[in-house]
Amino acid sequence: IQIQPIGHIHSPYKQKFAIPRQANLVAEAQGEVVLVDSFTDTNSVRELENFSHLWLLFYFHETAAQGWTPTVQPPRLGGKERVGVFASRSPFRPNAIGMSAVKNLGYQYQDQDGKLVIRVGGIDLLHGTPIVDIKPYLPYADCLPEASGGFASEVPGQPLKIDFSAQAESSLQRLTAQHPELRNFVIAVLQQDPRPAWRVKEIDNKQYGMTLYDLNIKWQVDADTIQVIQIEQTTDDREK
Repeated sequence: IQIQPIGHIHSPYKQKFAIPRQANLVAEAQGEVVLVDSFTDTNSVRELENFSHLWLLFYFHETAAQGWTPTVQPPRLGGKERVGVFASRSPFRPNAIGMSAVKNLGYQYQDQDGKLVIRVGGIDLLHGTPIVDIKPYLPYADCLPEASGGFASEVPGQPLKIDFSAQAESSLQRLTAQHPELRNFVIAVLQQDPRPAWRVKEIDNKQYGMTLYDLNIKWQVDADTIQVIQIEQTTDDREK
């Protein structure tokens, strides 16, 4: 079996921390699948615009080398109970393949650099993730209302309040032209509570940082409120 990437995703998530644990939990997260040169023939995406959503099959490139175990500790169970790896969506799998159903925002052939780009929304993928296949989402086959979700039946996330410090508010104003949806994006990500599952129920005074786009965002939890303390631009070459 030989599998080669058909493209890579350009994502606002520059580190694993703060990526939502499933697709479509943060609708504001948009990215681009940039197809490699072998697949830039626009015939390969003919009729793609007729599908509202797509399946992205991808490779867990940053965790694959760590291997796998027969059981894992899902965040939905507090990160302390174990289930079988095949009863989870853990990235630590015998074959490091993931799948995400994302919104199809259209494709474009960029003449200036000869790239074929597919825009997608609601993503949960790290910047640079190799994409190994794209398939249309078919509602009659892929949406099964009678399905049971086991221990992950309910939508995750808590009704946390998100506050911004004066410094963070100033940064949001300054970055409006570059990232017009930044406020809503930050709120949506933080409402998923990106902390390790075992910390969620503890008193937690730790200050956290996450990288979205080229921004380092620092925040802290106080009871049921997350305070965004600081938003600063970084000089991360992964954006280049």
